[in-house]
Amino acid sequence: MLVSVGLAAAFAPSRTASFANGNHMMRSATRMSTVESIDTSAAADDVLEDLLAGCGGPEGSMRRKMAEGLRKKQLAITDLVSAADGEMFQEDAWTRPKGGGGITRVLPGGNVWEKAGVALSVVTGTMPYQTFMTANPAAAKRAAENGLTNSENGEIEYFATGLSCVMHPRNPMAPTMHFNYRYFETDLDGIWWFGGGSDLTPSYLFEEDVQAFHGAYKSVCDKYDPEFYPRFKKWADEYFYIKHRGETRGLGGIFFDDLNDREPDELYNFAMDCLTEIGPAYVPIVVKHKDDEFTTKQKEWQQMRRGRYVEFNLVYDRGTIFGLKAGGRIESILMSLPETARWEYNHKVEEGSAEADILDAFKNPRDWLGVLESA
Repeated sequence: MLVSVGLAAAFAPSRTASFANGNHMMRSATRMSTVESIDTSAAADDVLEDLLAGCGGPEGSMRRKMAEGLRKKQLAITDLVSAADGEMFQEDAWTRPKGGGGITRVLPGGNVWEKAGVALSVVTGTMPYQTFMTANPAAAKRAAENGLTNSENGEIEYFATGLSCVMHPRNPMAPTMHFNYRYFETDLDGIWWFGGGSDLTPSYLFEEDVQAFHGAYKSVCDKYDPEFYPRFKKWADEYFYIKHRGETRGLGGIFFDDLNDREPDELYNFAMDCLTEIGPAYVPIVVKHKDDEFTTKQKEWQQMRRGRYVEFNLVYDRGTIFGLKAGGRIESILMSLPETARWEYNHKVEEGSAEADILDAFKNPRDWLGVLESA
């Protein structure tokens, strides 16, 4: 059974215009809705500046620094992917009545990627304590224990900026990739944190690709703390776990949250270095496999693994859940979903098959670099 779960129609513009933002080419989609406004009358960077003027804090603040840094990475990553694909990204800038907005870049129907998207958000507002618990249970608990908020009725003011990406290639031999890096700040004294991660979700196992991806992120982590990679790799395996399936969504990478144990500038630099690495770590893997031969059966297996991707994102992903509860922009929240996925009743893989090999890796996370004994 093939099920359309994406929002491709939501990105179809009522009218389009091609224009250049600096050296970055894009197609602008003009759309309006009752819950948000899409601003394409000005360059996206001007829209970002307006957002930061409203909620980004003064020059030099971490709010502004993180949002501006994420925008630069959004452009760099989409330029790299567009060069490999041959198609341009669509871009729209949006605002929300509750405060803030963002810039979303989407490549639907590409030559190499069936769907790729990189979404920047800069939002501010208030949220109930229970929503705060969804965003960061550890920080919410710490705030309550320190008497900083009323856990029954408290409304918490917050600022959040993040860059979220997903890439769904056409060829089942090429892996899906996801990343998200974010900064969250509240009006509660000392309650701020960085979070994020990059992870690989292949349908077929090529160990050298997985080792290269993990190795790239270990190199970044080691620049800051030799314990980062073992700790964050294990965290990724635990976080990207589909409990009702007893398997991980993919083959991991790194994941961290509630990170505030060192100076903000150091954590900012770590996040930026992780984002710098994503292009060299991921795009060559896709280019390597984009023209691989595959069968109908292998394409169906890719569709079933996409189904697992959908299940995780809609049931467990904290960012999705928080965005929905906080009244975020639905198009950007659900941008990560593939355009198509597949579910088969009681599907079983053939023993000894390539599908069985990678399914074992999903059910029994592997130490790709042989370093986890220290975790």
